[in-house]
This record gives sequence, C-alpha cells and structure tokens, in this order.
Amino acid sequence: MIDTKSFYEYLLKKDIDTFFGVPDSLLKDICAYITQNTPAQNHIITANEGNAVALACGHYLATGKIAMVYLQNSGLGNIVNPLISLADEDVYNIPVLFMVGWRGEPGTKDEPQHKKQGKITLSTLEVLGVKTFILEDEFEPIIDEAIKYMQKTLKPVAIVVKKGTFSKVKLELPPNAFSMTREEALEAMMKHIDNKSVIVSTTGKTSREVFEIREKNDDTHERDFLTVGSMGHTASIALGIALSSKKRVFCIDGDGSMLMHLGGLGVAAINAPKNFKYIVVNNGAHESVGGQPTIALDINTKKVLEGLGFSKVYEVKTLEEIEREFPKFKRKNKAALVVYVNQGSRDDLGRPTTTPVENKDLLMKFLRRSRK
Repeated sequence: MIDTKSFYEYLLKKDIDTFFGVPDSLLKDICAYITQNTPAQNHIITANEGNAVALACGHYLATGKIAMVYLQNSGLGNIVNPLISLADEDVYNIPVLFMVGWRGEPGTKDEPQHKKQGKITLSTLEVLGVKTFILEDEFEPIIDEAIKYMQKTLKPVAIVVKKGTFSKVKLELPPNAFSMTREEALEAMMKHIDNKSVIVSTTGKTSREVFEIREKNDDTHERDFLTVGSMGHTASIALGIALSSKKRVFCIDGDGSMLMHLGGLGVAAINAPKNFKYIVVNNGAHESVGGQPTIALDINTKKVLEGLGFSKVYEVKTLEEIEREFPKFKRKNKAALVVYVNQGSRDDLGRPTTTPVENKDLLMKFLRRSRK
C-alpha cells in the first residue's frame, strides 16, 4: 500500500502541482488528499473527464508544466475526443499525466457496469496511443519514468491504479445544511408516483436506494430503470422512453450526473413531452465515489434549469415541502424539481439483486403491456 501523503508530496517534488478530474471510488483517498491540501487555483473537480483534459492542456499552454488528470476508467470514453484531437502527437502534442482508477480489473469482484470496462482498460489506452504504467508500492521509479517519457516525447501517459493502492484519508465533509437524507426524500416522492408510471434513476446510491425502497414496500421493480452506469445520461434515457411511450416518466437525477452532460439536459427540456418529469436530487457532492464536492450548491440550480428550457422549476428542502409541491410538479408540463438533501446513506445500504439485463427485460415487458 502507498502512503497517500508521500505520493502527493513526490508529485509536488516532480513539479506536478496542478490537478483536474472527476472523482473515483478507487482514487477517493488520493482525491481527498488533493482536495484538502491543494490551493484552489491548482485543483478543479470538473463536470466531466473531457473538461479535465482540456484544462490540463490549457495549463500546459500557459505554463509549460504538466498537470495530472484523475478519473475512473469508465470516464475513458469522455476523454477520447480531447485526447486524440487536442493532446495527441499528431495534433498539438501536449503531455498530460492521467491517473486512472481500474474498476472491474479482471480477477476482482465488481459491479456489472465495470466488468467490460475493466477488461478493456489497458487495451483502450494502448489504442489511444497512451503509454501506460500500473502503479505499484514502489511508485517513485514509475513516476520518474512517466515524467521522463512525457518530457522527451510530449505525449500523454497513464498511471493505472488498482483497488486498495492508497492509504486511507478521511475527507472532511461540510456540516449538514438540509433536513432530509436522499433516501427519505426518495421514499416521500415515490409515494406520489403511481404504479402506472416509470422511474429512471441515476447511477450510484440513488438507484440502490430506489431498489431498496421497492423491496421495503414489497413492490415490483418492473417500473424502474436503474441506471447503474452511464453517468450524465439519465435524462436522455428517460426522454427516449417518454417520447416513445404514453407512460409518465420520472427521471431522478443527481447533481453530479446533471452537470456531467448539461447540454443533454437542455435538449431534454426543450423536447420534453408532457409525460417527461425531471427531478434532480442535489447534495452538492459526488457521494457515491467519496463525497468530493460538485459546484451544484455554488450555482443557482433553479435558474440553470429555467435557462435550459424548463417552464417551471420547483424547489424543496423538507419532507413537508415535498408533500406540498410534488403534486403540483406532477401536473405541470415541462416542469423540473430540485430536491436538496444532506450527504450520507445507511451503512447497510444494499445493491440491486437483479442483473441489469433482468432490470431491462422487466421494464420492457411492463412498457409492452401498457401499449396493448
């Protein structure tokens, strides 16, 4: 195991002092240390991984210094365009040091959405022309070789990180600002969603809690699409269903997911049929991967959603407000609902016991029955 503080200090010693990225559960300890020890101007948690690559390139253009971009391997798809059309040696030839969390590493147990990505992580980086190192306890020679290669070739390099690589670092979370947990808010809202409607819930703990609320109430899972991966695409999935079904479709998004592909949400708002209902549960954090902050509590989310095209945006911060505002939200066309909650979840929060394919098949059967 690598001492997180020592790793960070070695990066600084090698003049890697600027960091951009999207947090990952495998990288949560180093991400926490970066968050708590790096000046704000040298660290930005980005909306998506492609943003981080562009920031790193801009930083290099201004300073001639290499920045680190951290990401989960599921974010490799988001870096493809700026990597091969901006940083690549055949374009601008700009070095970037990637630190990639290896979810779904072959031979390890992980969630279904990470299995394929884990198998193809190294080959994907190879196809993209990125020289790759797997981080080991004796990390100094690896960092040295990676930096030497970048300085010589000006090409990007990736350091792939396995589970349990870094020593534990506790991220100091802000004090609770609201009265509800996410699970309490979800349960209160789901009581207002009838058994003829569909829920499309975002990746991470939100979908896990939706599943457990159904289990607690001895309810069926056939009306839910649990988006176990595909962060940032929940609204587009829900819109696709709503456009092709008469069922009312409730999209339950998270603030990190909302921000990741905000343009897609604007497309959803403008094209939303009357049966599309958008909800964002906002705790201002990437909670499912460690609790690092998003910008969602630093911006006016209500005005953002109005600017994207939603005709009416409701905001709730208490269970009482959910009871009062949710029925209005349901009735209003092109409406959105912002639900403010605290970070945190039950220690014994489980995971869906159905597979993604079983989840898909159940929902499709439900939607087919409704067309008859």
